[in-house]
Amino acid sequence: MAATQLTASPVTVSARSLASLRASSAKFSSFGTLKPGTLRQSHFRPLVVRAASVVAPKYTSIKPLGDRVLVKIKEAEEKTMGGILLPSTAQSKPQGGEVVAVGEGRTIGKNKIDINVPTGAQIIYSKYAGTEVEFNDVKHLILKEDDIVGLLETDDIKDLKPLNDRVFIKVAEAEEKTAGGLLLTETTKEKPSIGTVIAVGPGSLDEEGKLQPLPISTGSTVLYSKYAGNDFKGKDGSNYIALRASDVMAILS
Repeated sequence: MAATQLTASPVTVSARSLASLRASSAKFSSFGTLKPGTLRQSHFRPLVVRAASVVAPKYTSIKPLGDRVLVKIKEAEEKTMGGILLPSTAQSKPQGGEVVAVGEGRTIGKNKIDINVPTGAQIIYSKYAGTEVEFNDVKHLILKEDDIVGLLETDDIKDLKPLNDRVFIKVAEAEEKTAGGLLLTETTKEKPSIGTVIAVGPGSLDEEGKLQPLPISTGSTVLYSKYAGNDFKGKDGSNYIALRASDVMAILS
């Protein structure tokens, strides 16, 4: 007897429908050989056949294209440096993560430019960059290589290695008094826009894809745009900022 695959809703087959079969004999593996007229309803329990459920396959990989990078987002801090537990509303949005896949790069002019960030690297990225996706129940971010601020080989932001045309600066302390000697409270202190350059990136690419070094050197004291860049706080309590070289307005001496 040929097998029939049922794909419809559950079907119930009773003994009465089986007894209506007209044949000299019917063979069932569970009962042996039965003759017509010997079937009774009490010999059978209702047979229920259910259609199999189909589970859609999940995506098993994500391959970023062009100059894009896939980053596994670092979990937000749940405690302050002093050990105080933070509620979810007060936890700062993570700005770091691990590179898990990179694109094939981009073309500038006639030159093919590969992505310089290797997989497995720990990076810091611009606060509002990229598109967040959830993959294998883990939050990831797809962003452009240019949105990566720098590499972080330790767990302290002061060791940040800036990429491309970015400059990493240790921010000068805010003034605690006005020019007339009036003591300023913490809320009225003006955000400083002066700092010392800790590290500089390798430079920017021109229209032909050639690297142009930055005109700023480590150790310089600089004046920068007031609301530019990404702010960080080091383990020593010092404030740092990473910004593009074009946001540096002057070198002070």
